[in-house]
Amino acid sequence: MSSPNEQPTEKDSLFTLLTRLPAQLIALGRAELDKAKNEIVGKLKKLGIGVALLIVAIFFVFFAIASFVAAAIAGIATALPVWLAALIVAFGLLLLTAGCVWLGINRIKNGVPVPDETLDSIEKDFRSMSEATQNGR
Repeated sequence: MSSPNEQPTEKDSLFTLLTRLPAQLIALGRAELDKAKNEIVGKLKKLGIGVALLIVAIFFVFFAIASFVAAAIAGIATALPVWLAALIVAFGLLLLTAGCVWLGINRIKNGVPVPDETLDSIEKDFRSMSEATQNGR
């Protein structure tokens, strides 16, 4: 049997060409799958590097926020006792946290990932098919 990489010649019969076709299609499918796999692996590597950089950025922003909190406490402490300044800043941070939690919960409740439009479209397609089969089309 001939290999899938053989080029057709003018002497090849139609039968010979047709017998090569399945092997060539399988080879093409495998090549496309390998190409897709390599592309996905490359993109996943880039994604992993991006995620790692974001984690490093979150690490540094944590300490930056802690520094801002310390600066706010020190600034307020010029007019009030240090314990009261720290209490005021902590209360402000708790208010911000509560607001973020409330907004996050509302977004999660409203953003349940149910593809309503797609489900409606599929239901409509099934109704159309069932009507067509009942009408004999």
